[in-house]
Amino acid sequence: MNQPDLGLKVTELRQAKGFTQELLAEKCEVSARTIQRIESGEVDPRAYTLQCLSDALDFDFMKDNTSNEEPWLLLLHLSNIVPLLIVPLLIWTWKKNQSYKIDQQGQAVLNFQITMVLFMFLGELLLLLVPILFIYLGSRQVDFGLSIGLSEIMFLCAPTPVILIGIFSAYQGVVNAMRALADKPVRYPLSIPFIK
Repeated sequence: MNQPDLGLKVTELRQAKGFTQELLAEKCEVSARTIQRIESGEVDPRAYTLQCLSDALDFDFMKDNTSNEEPWLLLLHLSNIVPLLIVPLLIWTWKKNQSYKIDQQGQAVLNFQITMVLFMFLGELLLLLVPILFIYLGSRQVDFGLSIGLSEIMFLCAPTPVILIGIFSAYQGVVNAMRALADKPVRYPLSIPFIK
């Protein structure tokens, strides 16, 4: 793992364990300034320091995990085409400790998919309400020059939110897959941050 991802991952793992920079420095037998410089991305740690960080933070920094990131990132983002939470959840759970990018982008994909599934659920709820509206509205006619009832118009329009959410999810998946492969930041609008 190269800087700045290494520094970000060290910071994240240190904070998750509740270590201060001074405590981590003590565990690794280096100065607190060295930990500060590693976390800020100013320096690449020596092999011995990297091994000490691996031991102290329970993460294998010695493996070069960036060489096989791209297929997993691609699969993560393209899983938005059919928003099934199981695919990104399995990839993220399996690979999050091996790559900072997979960890961060996996969280973004999962947050986006959970949000879209909630929106789809609301869309499906709307579909369930349509039969109730059929009964309530009965055979009231709307004069559009056609003999189509209001209930038929609502029935035709009800799936629109679900279809639009599906198209939006697929579009975001493809766009962010291309951004991830180009090593650009990924963006998922409308995403609620459930996983941090």
